[in-house]
Amino acid sequence: MVLPTKFDWEKLQQFCIEIFEKNGLSNKDATTVSESLVQANLRGVDSHGVVRTSIYIKRVEEGLINPEAEIAMEQEKGAVTLLNGQNHFGAVVGTKAMNMAIRKSKKYGAALVGVKGSNHFGTGAYYALKAIEQDTLLIVVSNASQTMPPTGGVRPFLGTNPLAVGVPAGKEQPFVLDMATSVVARGKIIVAAQKNEEIPLGWAIDCNGTETTDAQAALDGSVLPLGGAKGYGISMFIDILSGVLTGAGFGKYVNNMYENWNDPQNVGHFFIAIDINQFMPVDQFKSRMDLYIQEIKAEPKAPNVKEIFIPGEIEKRIEEERKKNGIALPEKLVEEFIQLGEKYGLNFLSTEWTGHAANGSEKETIK
Repeated sequence: MVLPTKFDWEKLQQFCIEIFEKNGLSNKDATTVSESLVQANLRGVDSHGVVRTSIYIKRVEEGLINPEAEIAMEQEKGAVTLLNGQNHFGAVVGTKAMNMAIRKSKKYGAALVGVKGSNHFGTGAYYALKAIEQDTLLIVVSNASQTMPPTGGVRPFLGTNPLAVGVPAGKEQPFVLDMATSVVARGKIIVAAQKNEEIPLGWAIDCNGTETTDAQAALDGSVLPLGGAKGYGISMFIDILSGVLTGAGFGKYVNNMYENWNDPQNVGHFFIAIDINQFMPVDQFKSRMDLYIQEIKAEPKAPNVKEIFIPGEIEKRIEEERKKNGIALPEKLVEEFIQLGEKYGLNFLSTEWTGHAANGSEKETIK
């Protein structure tokens, strides 16, 4: 049987929901986790998409994620809150923290919510886009397990600690910045190593601290911070906010979800929500944002550049294309999902496939 290559996003999401429900999550929480994963695929960030499903489930099976944990409020004083995720799914903990930050920002103008005891929480854009729907400006950061050295160092100490910002606009696409603090995602180096290809100089160092074009040597070493010492400084600051300040793990104390099978991750997050209406009417702000974006996009273009994009705009276009034509999954992942479905009494290929041909006609469902 020829396996399908593209999958309808809604049916793919439903499959993930059912898998997570069978692993102890409520329907609400399973929907949150699945939505965060599928949205990453829709926006072209496949490294944070449904490929993470199996590792999440394996950590549940090993008792390293607790799908029934009660997220606890450890500190609350006015606009400042500290949550303990109690080792629940990162997307569930992050969503609770985001909602609390948004709600409190409506009262106080701005709100800060720190999180400890969490897990990998997906893409920061997931939360930024949710906040935009509520006319809220959101800044969210998280730490991660070690893949990057401090500038001048040799071995990994910091994570590629992400920063995301969401700002609503009116008629224009909203500003959605979602970035790691490394030069390149480690996943790109993994792909290069699999293909036996060289990587550009400046992406990574080997285990001796020497810049390398050898992908395998890079995997044995470390990825490099974005902008050298500047990226290192930003990553360190994110670790301070998310880890040191919240009581979560930091530096080498954030556990790797792929390698550490003895301890929970203890990831930390930090959410900053700003209520735009406290500064000016939100409609006025959106009009100003539209003008700002329009003027940026109207700037003179460099040679061979057809269009100037704002952060999040390319991902939005990818999302529109993938909602129409399906999400492409590697054959290895399709096989993994078939096996996962069999394990939990679900037939992956009879429930999810609705790929589209190049001319837009729908292919026959494969069962």
